[in-house]
Amino acid sequence: MGRLVESTLILAVRHGETAWNREGRLQGHLDLPLNALGERQAERLGAALADHAIDAIYASDLGRAAVTARHLAAPHGLEVGLDERLRERSFGVHEGKRWVDIEAEFPEDALRWRQRDPAYEPPGGESLNRFYARCIDAVAALAAAHAGQTIAVVAHGGVLDCLYRAATRVDLQAPRSWMLGNASINRLLHSPQGFSLVGWNDDQHLQGLTLDDPGVPGFMPAAPQPARA
Repeated sequence: MGRLVESTLILAVRHGETAWNREGRLQGHLDLPLNALGERQAERLGAALADHAIDAIYASDLGRAAVTARHLAAPHGLEVGLDERLRERSFGVHEGKRWVDIEAEFPEDALRWRQRDPAYEPPGGESLNRFYARCIDAVAALAAAHAGQTIAVVAHGGVLDCLYRAATRVDLQAPRSWMLGNASINRLLHSPQGFSLVGWNDDQHLQGLTLDDPGVPGFMPAAPQPARA
């Protein structure tokens, strides 16, 4: 029973869609707003979790995540705690580019990226190792501050990818086979033993208003499965 009391339920959410999600451009630390569809996704998210007990809501300080989180917070009367540690990975000079642009202009960078080299650091950006440590340490600290409670964390695709890997013990270099849908609901537990997965990519509230990043290397979609609560 003690372990149950210590566990924190985390509702981890990727921000709603942006124009650059639609175009397959790297956003990183650039502050893009939600597009019209992203606003609708965020509204649906807020409605879907309006009756869910939530004790605190945290978000990346980038606008696309912060606005999504405020839609989620409104029915609960909660303030959103903005935390820059929850930002997307910094892609440095590659921010704003599409994957095909990087492959054409920086073939060596593209190769190391496609191989998911954890030590590869885009010029002016972060390595996977540094990014993983940043966001996992941040979410673990937030969860530990709310032991026995439920928190929502609204962040970015890369952050959600790291959380999935931490909860399932999947190596950073392994290809991704799980979805990272905009405004989908992902459920994890955090305890002193670490993260564990409860359910992933619940998008029933979106009724098809979803998009996984197009053209992202290393994504190998698995066979479709029903969304889990």
